[in-house]
Amino acid sequence: MDLRKLKKLIDLVQDSGIAELEITEGEEKVRITSKLAGQTMYAAPQQMYAPGPAPVATAAAVAAVDAEPAQPEGHVVKSPMVGTFYRTPSPTAKAFVEVGQTVKDGETLCIIEAMKLMNEIESDVAGVVKAILIENGQPVEYGQPLFIIG
Repeated sequence: MDLRKLKKLIDLVQDSGIAELEITEGEEKVRITSKLAGQTMYAAPQQMYAPGPAPVATAAAVAAVDAEPAQPEGHVVKSPMVGTFYRTPSPTAKAFVEVGQTVKDGETLCIIEAMKLMNEIESDVAGVVKAILIENGQPVEYGQPLFIIG
């Protein structure tokens, strides 16, 4: 489970006021508990096959999640579908856009392959590409942030 997802789960527990949340994803299992007196959050990742009690993350580990580099401010271009993210039109071609490049409204940013169809994703604003949030060839979910344009 990636750190961004873990951070969102911790925030969910804090915001909702629930005492404990346990999520199982494949063979990974995470339990997040809240100590209401000190408002301290603990995340306990564990493997399904791991015997014994789950290890509890230290406050330093939870702080490391908070210390994740902040994303630049700007307009977030999100994935309109589930599929595979490609920065280039073909394996040997150059990328549609690079960080620092100025783009126009309607300019192609990437391709998302869904069910063997290549869908060009266009910028819905003009500006400078501040961040590319997905690696080439990675799967993306509906609504997942792809680019930040400022």
